[in-house]
Amino acid sequence: MVDVGEKKVTHRIAVASGTITMQEQTLQMILEKGHKKGDVLGIARVAGIMAAKRTSDLIPLCHPIPITKVAIDLRPDRENNAIQCLARVETYGQTGVEMEALTAVQITLLTIYDMCKAVDRGMIMSEIGLLEKSGGKSGVWIRPA
Repeated sequence: MVDVGEKKVTHRIAVASGTITMQEQTLQMILEKGHKKGDVLGIARVAGIMAAKRTSDLIPLCHPIPITKVAIDLRPDRENNAIQCLARVETYGQTGVEMEALTAVQITLLTIYDMCKAVDRGMIMSEIGLLEKSGGKSGVWIRPA
């Protein structure tokens, strides 16, 4: 692991996003909360939060971080039969939370896939990436448009 012991404690924020595209009927079922397994988006949101907190258990050499906030925003896109996930993770620490935000997005989308795969195995997860980060020595970074 990289030694972060000499780094300053700063407020660190990372925002990541991703999209899952599906059949129109699948999106409709999710939005109407008609899935027999329950509230797909609610369960996926909880899975994403849990994943952010467990990132260091999943990714070798990733520092365990005391996360102070995780917010998962799921935005339906009826025009494209998709759901966009935005994950915002915050901490006051010596290293960033980019990996936690990216892990939260991935697991949120995977949970939607897992819950709906019986009705739509062709769902596609895409456009997963970091949108912005702040804090630490490198300061603010925003993905170019």
